[in-house]
Amino acid sequence: MLTDENLKALLEGIIYIAPEPVTLDGILKALEGEDRERVKEKLRELVSDYEQSAHGIHIRQVANGYKFSTKAEHHEILRKYVKSLKPPIRLSKPALETLAVIAYRQPVTVPEIDEVRGVDSGGVIHTLLEKKLVVTSGRKSVVGRPILYRTSKDFLVHFGLKDVGELPSLKEFEELAKRALGAEWAEEAAQATGGEAAALPPSDAATAPAEAATEESTAPGQPATESPEN
Repeated sequence: MLTDENLKALLEGIIYIAPEPVTLDGILKALEGEDRERVKEKLRELVSDYEQSAHGIHIRQVANGYKFSTKAEHHEILRKYVKSLKPPIRLSKPALETLAVIAYRQPVTVPEIDEVRGVDSGGVIHTLLEKKLVVTSGRKSVVGRPILYRTSKDFLVHFGLKDVGELPSLKEFEELAKRALGAEWAEEAAQATGGEAAALPPSDAATAPAEAATEESTAPGQPATESPEN
């Protein structure tokens, strides 16, 4: 049986990561064996905790479920902040695939990327440079001295990584890509890297998987900032 402290912590985590209002039944399903009345009591305590003025967010009951949202008294400043945010980075499927190759094989040249992908990647790399997800990294000591490319600090920030050592395994990426782009592209991505890990990381350890970028979708790793309520 969970302690009161652990139970409240789990309730907080479940409500935080849920994309939609989470119902009591949904919570009980995740917390197998927990008493319904005890969970309801701890939910009430958690809601009360977040109503304190020290918190900028609170837990509201929405559509028979629970959801975090900002407090009305802070909305004017929060709207200002939201307007100042940069638009989310959007990546096409070719850009996502090219970024994956660079992330796992860096530093790497355009001819090497083209060989892995089987198509010309020059235009896509230009786009990734503009979005500041990749940077140049000197030149390779071979004939022609082609430019080397690697991922940038912005790449780590956008994808929620401490360093490239936190990139997921190919298996993890395949599951992520299947959900976001479909099984067909996941297989293409695996073939394109010769069976080696070549993927973009989950955006966040807690919410990971669902945030892989789809074609013309938001790249993973962007903060899940909820706009203030009207």
